[in-house]
Amino acid sequence: MTFLADILARKVREVAAARDLRPERELVAASRDLAPARSLGDALSFGGGPVRVVAEVKRASPSAGAIASSLDAPAQARRYAAAGAAAVSVLTDGPGFGGSLADLEAVRRAVEIPVLRKDFIVDGYQLAEARAAGADAALLIVAALPGDALRRLHDRCLELGLSPLVEVHDEAELQAALGAGARLVGVNNRDLRTFRVDLSTSERLLPLLPAGARGVAESGIRGAGEVRRLRRAGAANFLVGEALVRAEDPGALLREMMDVRD
Repeated sequence: MTFLADILARKVREVAAARDLRPERELVAASRDLAPARSLGDALSFGGGPVRVVAEVKRASPSAGAIASSLDAPAQARRYAAAGAAAVSVLTDGPGFGGSLADLEAVRRAVEIPVLRKDFIVDGYQLAEARAAGADAALLIVAALPGDALRRLHDRCLELGLSPLVEVHDEAELQAALGAGARLVGVNNRDLRTFRVDLSTSERLLPLLPAGARGVAESGIRGAGEVRRLRRAGAANFLVGEALVRAEDPGALLREMMDVRD
């Protein structure tokens, strides 16, 4: 099995176990007591606009292994927000990334900017979990959602008040995302089946976005050099994780990337 197939099978088991412990209706009811979700789209730029960074909280990844095992999620999120990050992405997968929904809840309490749940979403239950934990947005990966699953979960995000960020890796996935109604599209430069990173993926796909859609370049962005390169393809928004977590001064690196001009 590929990495993606393996983790998706695990997610199905995790959702079944979580649903036995807490019904989805309880999660939905709990989310009604929360303040309205913040719009991820409003925090981002259209192509050619000012650089915006979605800064990620992650402790590990299957490709890099341990990155920062003892990372304090809310403290890191506060550093990002203070430096001007547009939003914070929180990895909530445990086995692969060392994250949890508790991290998301703690980050939500720590910052005022939008918070994205980044995980492998396969079921609407996970979206209800995300909203109940205070998430403003959720990642939907086209490669993980065959058939009509993408459209169903995209619509479910909107019903719950979440901004869906739909991740693609090639032209066919981009068309599927747009067909499902996506207006926030993440272009992942990392192929989840092979782990290979190729910045030309964003260079090829971002110019194909229609007017009114916002694109986010994901993976392989380590500093101003990559931001400058992708700006030439019209990139305005960047999701950056490992480089910021490893940085001695993540705020300084964030500001360096955001200062890039055409």
